[in-house]
Amino acid sequence: MAEAAIQSGLRGVVAGTTSLSSVGAGGDNLRYRGYDVEDLASHAIFEETAYLLLYGKLPTRTELDAYLYKLRGMRELPAALKDVLERIPGDTHPMDVLRTGCSMLGTLYPERSFAEQDAVADRLLASLPSMLGYWYRFTKFGERIATATPDATIAGQVTRLLTGREPSEEIRRFMEASLTLYAEHEFNASTFTARVIAGTLSDLYSCVTGAIGALRGPLHGGANEAAMELIEQFREPDEAVAAVKAKLARKEKVMGFGHAVYKQRDPRNDVFKEWSRRLAKGAADGYLFPVSEAIEQLMRDEKRLFPNADFYCATAYHFAGIATPMFTPLFAIARVSGWCAHIKEQRADNKLIRPAAEYVGPDHVNFIPLERR
Repeated sequence: MAEAAIQSGLRGVVAGTTSLSSVGAGGDNLRYRGYDVEDLASHAIFEETAYLLLYGKLPTRTELDAYLYKLRGMRELPAALKDVLERIPGDTHPMDVLRTGCSMLGTLYPERSFAEQDAVADRLLASLPSMLGYWYRFTKFGERIATATPDATIAGQVTRLLTGREPSEEIRRFMEASLTLYAEHEFNASTFTARVIAGTLSDLYSCVTGAIGALRGPLHGGANEAAMELIEQFREPDEAVAAVKAKLARKEKVMGFGHAVYKQRDPRNDVFKEWSRRLAKGAADGYLFPVSEAIEQLMRDEKRLFPNADFYCATAYHFAGIATPMFTPLFAIARVSGWCAHIKEQRADNKLIRPAAEYVGPDHVNFIPLERR
């Protein structure tokens, strides 16, 4: 039997099947259950996208209204969870807050059987924005807030909680689009983590807690934070070009460029870039948009790399008034819909995920008793 070729990082290895999303044969499109993500981002609210992923179809008006009502009813957090959130230090990374909050929620509303998975998924979808907002308002401003805000959608709710004000219609619409763009992306690192855990027949909270941990890393979800930290250093495009050229000369990684799946473009980036352009017009530091464009052009010229979703998402969130440490948690709040849909899919036709490894250590070493070492 021929030995299997080793693919570093599992690049190109087909590890399973999914009906949830695809980047297309050419690797330059993104569709959720066949729908172009750009159409969903332009015309749907996030809850429509979540419903599509979790329940297999776009909701009717009646179904959407019922779903919105159901999720709004789950926004308020139990007192025991609020107590835990208040004990988390204010300098903690917000992704650690979501990881802890998700795990704690699983002790309060445990998934006693897989028949409860839809209810658990909906509860997580409704609760993660509340966890983030409650901890943020308490640790930064000493406020014990009600997380059941009057906003009709999650996009409105989480924006209000993180900015402390009612979002404008333009910003609310952007947030709907951003959550939709981040909702799902086939077998990415965090989703694969969730499916590996689901493959052991663990509970849904454990699967999502593990996925949050995977998303926290700068090579996955944390790239948008790293991109913002780079961009905000500059006021002029020429200044940015000179500094990034120097980074490239030192062989340092510039976050927000290239992608493991896409070949020519990241379709999500087109939407994020246009929103960044629009929101920059009303921002005091709107000069960061031309700075971003200059960095984009340099990376194309020097490295033939295109921006991925995280690059222009960073400035768009910034112009919307979102603090940089909250960028990746917003990604997680959106992606929990995709994670839970994948967990359901894994459970429906489950097989334990257990890849092989090639051993590269010593063949045999004689044991030496302790007294002779």
